[in-house]
Amino acid sequence: MNFDRYSRIFAAVGVMATALGGCGEGGRPELPAATAVASREAPSDEYVIGPMDQLNVFVWRNPELSAKVQVRPDGRITTPLISDMPAVGKTPAMLADDLKLALSEYIKDPIVSVIVENFSGTYSQQVRVVGATEKPASLPYRANMTALDAMIAVGGLSEFASGNRARLVRYDRQTGKQREYKVRLGDLLKNGDISANVRLEPGDVIIIPESMF
Repeated sequence: MNFDRYSRIFAAVGVMATALGGCGEGGRPELPAATAVASREAPSDEYVIGPMDQLNVFVWRNPELSAKVQVRPDGRITTPLISDMPAVGKTPAMLADDLKLALSEYIKDPIVSVIVENFSGTYSQQVRVVGATEKPASLPYRANMTALDAMIAVGGLSEFASGNRARLVRYDRQTGKQREYKVRLGDLLKNGDISANVRLEPGDVIIIPESMF
């Protein structure tokens, strides 16, 4: 991710923090643990492919048909034997099924998988982790993604992070407003408290402040 993109992310986070600044830290609600959520809710939507995403198309036992491709601005991809396959708006599994159907005209019972190696999708399909972490980043959202998954991806907390003062900013689709939750990342990562692990949703922003001492 380049400097300009980081600047936009931090600017957006600053706006969120200002808008929500009226809420005291102690008054933030906590989300239920990920294990409890997963037991009673259906899996969330998977990542949806966007323009300029980098895809790895793998065709089992047919390396000559496998390819690494970039989704074009027109939303399509081209692979060996297949031209102009629509990709934007599909999950990787959906695109794999479409490629399998197209390839079945040329080979018998193709087995196809699609992996998003580098994404350029909209922020609504990402989870952003900013602040006192080893490598702040935007991550592609995947079904049942948790705070622990996100923190592993960004290398954990930085040396001076105040993990238990972290907060999660989420857009509430029912009210059309942003909500802010307390996230106990210190307990989760340093003490192994699995009850502090919460499930994430597309568009979530995790903000980690530095310790005051």
